[in-house]
Amino acid sequence: MALPKRRQSRARSRKRRTHWVLSMPTLVECSHCGEKKRAHRVCPHCGYYQGREVQEVEAI
Repeated sequence: MALPKRRQSRARSRKRRTHWVLSMPTLVECSHCGEKKRAHRVCPHCGYYQGREVQEVEAI
């Protein structure tokens, strides 16, 4: 098994990790209630998906 001859410097390790970035999830408007929701998912506010009610949501 191959082993490194020398320890990698902090700068070199950090350069490699520069692309480990989280991105914000894409949000779209619900066509029924207008709230923001994740794309291709049931709206957590009203329970509608593609213009029809898929699940019942309790009123708080």
